[in-house]
Amino acid sequence: MGQLAIIKMFLLVSIPTDIYDNRRHIHVFRKGGRRLRSVAKIWIERNGEKCIEIVESDLSPKDNQMIVDAIDRHWEFINEQITLTFKGQKTKVKNIEK
Repeated sequence: MGQLAIIKMFLLVSIPTDIYDNRRHIHVFRKGGRRLRSVAKIWIERNGEKCIEIVESDLSPKDNQMIVDAIDRHWEFINEQITLTFKGQKTKVKNIEK
């Protein structure tokens, strides 16, 4: 699992096996407790172009918007880190302020 960014209590990650999916996306996990819990999946591109869309989410509209805005601001960094994940290389984790 490639850790990409931390936004408040959320961790954005990419999963190496997602390389076979049609569109690049990230998974959002809620930090806290003994284990991480997946709370959202967000597409970040369509045909190689930036296109941020929530696929599924258990989050509030406010948290969804906060995460989408952060992804939009840091899209290039996140996309580069996904590429590293797919290559099996270590990713950098960026602490993103809301």
